[in-house]
Amino acid sequence: MTLRTAPSPGSRTRRAPGPVDRARRIRTRRRLRAADLMVALVWASVAAAVALWLASGGLNAVTDAASALTAAGIVTGLIGTDLILVMLVLAARIPAIDRVVGQDRAIAFHRQLGKPALYLILAHGALLTVGYAMADGSNVVTETISLFQGPDMALAYLGLGLLVAVVITSVVAVRRRFSYEAWHLVHLLSYAAVLVALPHQLSAGGVLADGTLQRVYWIGLYVLAFGAIAVFRFAVPALRSARHGIRVAGVEQIAPGVVSIHLEGRELNRLGTAGGQYAIWRFWTGVTWWHAHPISFSAVPTATSARITVRDLGTGSAAIGRVRPGTRVSIEGPYGVFTEAHRVAPKLAVVAAGIGITPIRSLLEHSGLRPGEATVILRGTDPTQSYLWNEIGDLPGMRGNAVYTMMGARPHGLATWMSAEALSRGVTISTAFPDLLNSDLYVCGPQSWTDLVIRDARAAGLPEAQIHVERFDW
Repeated sequence: MTLRTAPSPGSRTRRAPGPVDRARRIRTRRRLRAADLMVALVWASVAAAVALWLASGGLNAVTDAASALTAAGIVTGLIGTDLILVMLVLAARIPAIDRVVGQDRAIAFHRQLGKPALYLILAHGALLTVGYAMADGSNVVTETISLFQGPDMALAYLGLGLLVAVVITSVVAVRRRFSYEAWHLVHLLSYAAVLVALPHQLSAGGVLADGTLQRVYWIGLYVLAFGAIAVFRFAVPALRSARHGIRVAGVEQIAPGVVSIHLEGRELNRLGTAGGQYAIWRFWTGVTWWHAHPISFSAVPTATSARITVRDLGTGSAAIGRVRPGTRVSIEGPYGVFTEAHRVAPKLAVVAAGIGITPIRSLLEHSGLRPGEATVILRGTDPTQSYLWNEIGDLPGMRGNAVYTMMGARPHGLATWMSAEALSRGVTISTAFPDLLNSDLYVCGPQSWTDLVIRDARAAGLPEAQIHVERFDW
């Protein structure tokens, strides 16, 4: 197959939207409003934490520099703790959040809050220590030792240490030094960090005294955060896994280091999986039971079968590829907004690289495409990366639609997602997709490569609402 090398007439113009397009845009506006509302609720929770403290007479105790520092320490602690609990809610995989913004964006926001929350908690400790030291006429070291001996303070310091460990291991440069499994275990410490600090928050200083509205607010926020985690990350997945009885039916090697795992179970079509979604999978073997992995469906489930395709990217994914038929499987999900339901434009443009083909394949299978509606580019460095390519053109919805391949290495020293051969022929994202501005662009692949595709799409004038991304990294 070859790529177009010249734009079609009118490729930079927009087509008037039809009834289906208008309905899609209405749904998109509703999702955007819901997303804005969720962000507003986050900051409203911060405002509520501070407002309740002020309403309880928090500023009345400020009479000098020492009490001012102490008050600032209390406020930073309240805001920091509020943000940490919000982070837990964002990571709880609540279906309503997933439907509106998707788990990838929720977790991205979760990560963005991590450093500010840590800095606020560190400021909380430092300001209180200095404020108390000034009030007592002692030094910071003596005051720190004195505070450590107070009720529940040992747990508070332990929680701070755990929180520091979680945030440091979440920094990209550090995270890449860990295996996914090791990083995931360390990240679970965030739950412990919040829980061990709770007794300190409820007992220290009388700020959240028994019977106050502040105490009710904070207990409610803790119940929301940990209740959501208990329900959506443990109870619902356990019940769903038991209901569907998923087991490995077979393992098929499709390329070196890449396998398709065929699954069987009961009423798998009632999982409600849309093409393009993923789930969190746990395989119950002696080697793999202790870790779970986010893996996309590479085919839309039927009543009795499903399929995922996995590339060996580390110890954990390699072990998954060696599971035996009959292995019991647990599932969390499905999750993700990389689906047909989030389209807003009349045409469809798709770019997939490497194992990024998996959600693309199920997306195209599930989409009700008309002839001439979709253009697909499958990208690989060499033929060993052509996973599932042979299935794309055979999908019923792809009849009358264009599928192109772009094979070959990228030019050395040039930031591009294209092959050297395609660039030499003058291919651009606009010539590859002549109707780009009338299309939803779906991109899936490694993050650095995906970012380059999105960069070119934005430069060509494609609005953010028409860009949909699924990345394979953590």
